[in-house]
Amino acid sequence: MIVWTIADGVAEVVLDAPHKRNAVDLGDIAELDAAYLAAERAGARALVLRGEGHAFCAGRDIADVDPATDDVHGYLAAVERLMRRMSEFPVPTFAAVHGACLGVGLGLAIAADVVYVADDAKVGSPFVNLGATLDSGGHALFYERLGAHRALDLIFTGDLLTGSEAVAAGLFSRAMPADELVEFTRERAARAASGPTLAFAASKRIIADLRGERLWRAVDAETAAQADLAATADYRDGFAAFRAKRAPDFRGA
Repeated sequence: MIVWTIADGVAEVVLDAPHKRNAVDLGDIAELDAAYLAAERAGARALVLRGEGHAFCAGRDIADVDPATDDVHGYLAAVERLMRRMSEFPVPTFAAVHGACLGVGLGLAIAADVVYVADDAKVGSPFVNLGATLDSGGHALFYERLGAHRALDLIFTGDLLTGSEAVAAGLFSRAMPADELVEFTRERAARAASGPTLAFAASKRIIADLRGERLWRAVDAETAAQADLAATADYRDGFAAFRAKRAPDFRGA
């Protein structure tokens, strides 16, 4: 469930499904896209994205996903469209990240202009337990900020970074105690909303040009790889193991 409001020029978009750690299915992706479009049309001068409950976003909601019939490419294509909508939002956007920030949740953070994280947030790639690969731009972020060796270390092990570690490594903007996160983010968004948003928009365009197409090339490659992996026995067993709460039996096939 996605909820959004606007007040004093600041839109706030909330992932509001705390019972599943704000994991998102295709319907949620569509709702998020619609919320960003509505906030833009409402004249937002800044935007805050956050999650309700104990997590920002634990990634894709796979509780009912059957690998035999799952349209992996369709889902991730929708995620890419959403990420592009988010990154192209015409005024400053801020994400307040606490708890789990995994998979697609990491992609949502990547698409924000500024990301503030709780010290004890959990950031990374848990796909090692599913027989799947990191998606939603994670490869680009990890490689760009951490280098090849550290990026592959996190991917191969499934180890997660704390919010403090992620900021120290240059992934995100700054870390702080969880109980200060939302109000700090709101205050920074309000400050941006009262500032020269046309100048901010120019800076966003310049940064986007400097960043180039690396992110979107990576997203496309991740989507193709994930679609290929969905046909493997390891992928099917990874999802079955998740549902059965058992260790997967990977065979490299």
